[in-house]
Formats: sequence, structure tokens, C-alpha cells
Amino acid sequence: MASNFNDNDEIISGINVTPLVDIFLVLLIIFIVTAKFFLTEPEETKKITVDLPVASTGEKSKQKALLSIVIAKDGALFLNGKKRDAAGISADISGMLGKYSDVEAVISADRDVAHGKVVKVIDLVKSSGVRKFAINVKEQTIE
Repeated sequence: MASNFNDNDEIISGINVTPLVDIFLVLLIIFIVTAKFFLTEPEETKKITVDLPVASTGEKSKQKALLSIVIAKDGALFLNGKKRDAAGISADISGMLGKYSDVEAVISADRDVAHGKVVKVIDLVKSSGVRKFAINVKEQTIE
């Protein structure tokens, strides 16, 4: 009876790395394609650019602000980095006052925003129950 079976008891000393390389290349391609989705920020969490007015008498806040209200150049309102309207800001402040007894708001407004808009936001903050607020300014440098 003839068979093709080889009675060779030699040790296999080589490893075929081709399947391993194929797996790593596929994982690399998946990582590259999906990385774009993880790196892009949602529209509402992107950095808000505001050109603050300059003041020489500005002071550092002693308390960490719990409320950060930003008035962008186009008049859009942001509360803690999220775009909100006046009613939403008022509701969020009421919710915050229920959790904390001492809440401070820092209002940052672009230098080109109308004074009336800033006064409306200050009035909104005060009517919502916040008693401490500050206006954010850029520190004046001595030249």
C-alpha cells in the first residue's frame, strides 16, 4: 500500500506571518477611516471666538465660575459652551440654583456687541436669581 504520507518528524521552525500582516493592515485601515469621526467636534462644542474689550482695572475671579455666558459677535448666546436662547439660559440657571446656593456668572461679550444686548443678558442673569456676576475683559498691557 503506497501512501504520500511522509514519515518525517522534523520540527516546523518557520512561522507564516502573512495572515498576521493582513490582519494588522485591515485594522490600520479601519482605524484611519474611523479616526475622522472621533476627531471632529460637534458644531455646538467648537471654540467660540470673542474679541473681548480691554480694561486696565480687571481682576481675577476668586471663585470658579459655574456659569459662563458668551455673547458672540452675531448676538448668539452660549451657556457653558452650548448655544442657548434666553429662555434656555434662564431655565438652566434656575436648575443650577436648585443644586448650588452660591452661583457666579461670568459674562463674556464681543467688543462689537451692542451695549443693549449685554444689559439684557445681565438683566436675564439677575432676574433668574444669580446675585454675583462678572464681566470678562482682556487685561490691558502696559507698553
